[in-house]
Amino acid sequence: MIAPSILSADFARLADEARAVDGADWLHVDVMDGHFVPNLTLGLPVVKSLLDSTDIPVDCHLMIDDPDRWAIGYAEAGAHNVTVHVEAALEPVKLAANLRAAGAKAGLSVKPNTPLEPYLDLLRHYDTLLVMSVEPGFGGQSFIPEVLEKVRTARRLVDSGELRVLVEIDGGINAETIEQAAEAGVDMFVAGSAIYAADDPARAMEALRASAVRAAGKGGDKER
Repeated sequence: MIAPSILSADFARLADEARAVDGADWLHVDVMDGHFVPNLTLGLPVVKSLLDSTDIPVDCHLMIDDPDRWAIGYAEAGAHNVTVHVEAALEPVKLAANLRAAGAKAGLSVKPNTPLEPYLDLLRHYDTLLVMSVEPGFGGQSFIPEVLEKVRTARRLVDSGELRVLVEIDGGINAETIEQAAEAGVDMFVAGSAIYAADDPARAMEALRASAVRAAGKGGDKER
């Protein structure tokens, strides 16, 4: 599944940019506050406008301080999936329950240098695991292949029935890296410039999807 990231889109034409990727599984929205990460993007008012402009399920990735306070608003506004960072959430189990109660799926993200193992029990309360394959804060960065070991760990636990999460990856995904990520066991691929820098974003998105499907098939015993 593919989630185009509007971080690489034209912010002056977000409704048009959403229509340009009709057929996407999710539409990925990076919310940055200039504190948790050294960049400032957009917030809840823009997300609400985007929700009114598209039928694509909106995937909000909150790179913010104090998500325990702010994340619920995105769920209440109608976001399909709301992801918070394990490095920022103070009461992640309670937050996951509140997000679900507000009507959204609950996602948990880990930075590239954050180990996954200490949070495996915590993931039992979440619907989505977002593995960051770049340092959060800016688009256009190079893929960090070492994070794929976290993907493989999560995939094994999902396939064995010990976890029930969708495995998502974000950062540096393009025609080359999507194959590595698919072979490791990713379900949902966030891609920004690889889609929105193309002359035809929808065609670029479907090309990425086809590459992921082919690569996932090489895994043999992996079932999605």
